[in-house]
Amino acid sequence: MSKLSVIIPAAGSGERMASDIPKPFLKVGSKTILEHTISRFLEVPDVVQIIVATSKKYIPEIKSIFDQVPTTLDIQVVEGGKERQFSIYNALKLVSPNSELVAVHDAVRPFVRKQLIEECCSVASKVGGAVLGVPAKDTIKRVDKNKVIEDTPNRSFLWQAQTPQVFQKALLMKAYESALKDHFVGTDDASLVERVGGVIQMVEGDRENLKITYPIDLKIAELILGVEK
Repeated sequence: MSKLSVIIPAAGSGERMASDIPKPFLKVGSKTILEHTISRFLEVPDVVQIIVATSKKYIPEIKSIFDQVPTTLDIQVVEGGKERQFSIYNALKLVSPNSELVAVHDAVRPFVRKQLIEECCSVASKVGGAVLGVPAKDTIKRVDKNKVIEDTPNRSFLWQAQTPQVFQKALLMKAYESALKDHFVGTDDASLVERVGGVIQMVEGDRENLKITYPIDLKIAELILGVEK
């Protein structure tokens, strides 16, 4: 497998969680969500670097977390930008020259499985990019600005994108440079790579790889980890 750098944007707020603490720093059991997330990538042998992008206020806390992680990996913390995309761009500047692949993973997806990370890397090495996701299970409606339904897309072609999203390093850099030049802000990394004609393949994941966004998600995370109240 190709050498992998992992970028984890962790500059989000706790607004939707109704918390003053940003979501990555909330605890599930004895560890923060971010610590649980980092631990998943420490299981992957070809990870050579982890870069966390966060707000200036939380840089010392992340450095403290890394001080307790038993690893010889190249670990770095960078100040994030106003938008997630700018945070990742700041991190991309620090990616190791030894890495052929770059994975971007949400700080608040702490249950991604090692074999799925490796499958994304294998696919990205072959075609350019890979996105972990699951088939849409609900019927999707497209609406206008007044919320009037316009049509119902064929669900068999719709997937819910997750992370990690893994790309060949040169392709991801090209996509970010193009977006910066054109003042384009996408909804995820794949949308930037799509703009420059990159090939990206969906890799089927599982629904346990949830993104902890709302209070109910935190309760589900506690159930998955078997946290006792």
